[in-house]
Amino acid sequence: MARPHLILFSDLDGTLLDHDDYRWQAAGPALARLKVANIPLVLNSSKTVPEIRALREELGNKDPFIVENGAAVVIPPHALGNAEEEVVNFGATRDRVLEVLGAQRKKGARFKGFADMSADELAAQTGLEPAAAERAKERLGTEPLIWQGTDEELVHFEKALGAEQLRLVAGGRFLHAMGIFDKADGARFLLNKYKEQYREQHGDELVLAIALGDSPNDQQMLESADIPVVIRGVKSEEVQLPSTRHAMRSLKPGPEGWNECVLNLLVEYGY
Repeated sequence: MARPHLILFSDLDGTLLDHDDYRWQAAGPALARLKVANIPLVLNSSKTVPEIRALREELGNKDPFIVENGAAVVIPPHALGNAEEEVVNFGATRDRVLEVLGAQRKKGARFKGFADMSADELAAQTGLEPAAAERAKERLGTEPLIWQGTDEELVHFEKALGAEQLRLVAGGRFLHAMGIFDKADGARFLLNKYKEQYREQHGDELVLAIALGDSPNDQQMLESADIPVVIRGVKSEEVQLPSTRHAMRSLKPGPEGWNECVLNLLVEYGY
C-alpha cells in the first residue's frame, strides 16, 4: 500500500515559534525533513501577511499560508497550479471590526488594540522588534486587543460583538476581535485544493492532514485535521483532543515539541 500524502497545518506563536523569543530553530531537523520529502507546510496563524512573509523567507517556505486566524488565505504563484498570487478572504474586514470596536468603546468598553498602539508601544508589549511590530499592525480582518475591564464587562462586550456578527477569540497573548471565521476555514479550503491537485497527479491515494497548535484558538483547526497535535504551552491544557482521532500531545513546549512530534509522524508514515 502506498504511503499517504501528508499536509501540515501549523500555528506559529507557542507552536513552531518559541512563546518567549519567537525562535523556530529547535524545529530545524523536522523542517529539513519536510522539505526533503516535499511535504507542504501551511503556516496558519494570527499573524499578518507581512509577518508571515518575513518568516517564510527565513524558513525558505514556498507553500500557501493562512493569516489572522483565517481572515485570508494567500496562495503564492505556482503553489497550486495558479500563475499569479491569489488572496481569498473570509469574513468581516478589519475596517468593519474597528468600526464596531469604536462604537463599543463609546459605550464604555475598556480595551487597548493594535490600532491604539504605536509600533514602539506594541514592540514593548510583545517583545517584537519595532519593524516586526509595524508588520503586526498591517491587518486584513482582525484586531488583537488587551482587555482592561472586568470579567463581567467582558461577557457583555462579547455579547455586543456577537450582535454585530463578530466574535472574540483568545490567542496565546491577546484577545482577537474578528468575523465569523476561524483557522479551520482556511485549512479546509486549502486541503480541498491540495486533494484536487494530488487526485490529478496520483489518482485516489490517501491524503492526511496534520494540524499542530497550542491554544484554544487552534481548537477548530485541530478538530478538522486527521491527526491533531497539541504542542505543550501556556494554554495547551485547555485544548480538547478529539478521542476518535490519531491525536498527540507533545512532551516538550514550542518548537522542541513540534520537532519531536513531526519527526515521529514522518517515521510512522514512512518518510
